[in-house]
Amino acid sequence: MFIVFLRVLIIYVTVLVFLRMMGKRQIGEMQPYEVVITLIIADLATLPMSDTNIPLLNGILPLAILVLIHYVITLLTRKSIKIRRIMSGRPVIIISPNGIEYSALKQLNMNIDDLLEMVRQSGYYSFDQILYAIIETNGKISVIPTSACAPATAEDVGKNNPPAELPRIIIADGKILKEQMKISGLDNKKLNKILKYYKIQIKDLIILSLDNSGKLYFQIKGENFKLINNIYEEIKL
Repeated sequence: MFIVFLRVLIIYVTVLVFLRMMGKRQIGEMQPYEVVITLIIADLATLPMSDTNIPLLNGILPLAILVLIHYVITLLTRKSIKIRRIMSGRPVIIISPNGIEYSALKQLNMNIDDLLEMVRQSGYYSFDQILYAIIETNGKISVIPTSACAPATAEDVGKNNPPAELPRIIIADGKILKEQMKISGLDNKKLNKILKYYKIQIKDLIILSLDNSGKLYFQIKGENFKLINNIYEEIKL
């Protein structure tokens, strides 16, 4: 029993030291190759802990080799932009002034729900608030808001701004979200009237959202987004 305890303690301290040598970044901040190495280290470390027939040195040596590999790759990515792009990829713009970059979304194997979740986590609730959104090489999103939605400065304090409205996603990836449509006060007749008025085919839509003030945001595949400030002023629903 004491031998097992001692082996576990030695492996634990060894892994802890190796991970500290690799850097202090959290899992969500790691590049893909760092995540792979970390997962392999975690898996390899359990073998000599649970199997006393494996010599301790044989358990520690693979861990040391992986840390060395990590060091070499990190060094190469610092020295070479080409290698850095191969190992870490490139940031991808998924929202631009034209709207959602649908091809980039598919390239990243993301859907509208994934994008919405990431945007909300960044503190934005409508795509028209965003000038650019970029998926970084570690999988996180960076958002550049439009000037109207940028953080307030000292000179902005005291200005009366209208209350924010949470838009409801009515159509995503060419599919109608019935529950959201009902919450927005729409039925099939009203929705069809909107689609007909703006000459929209459901199957062509990347997204269509509507908030309580009547602000309509939609984007058709292959086209720029369109924003209607108040559809109730244009259409009698």
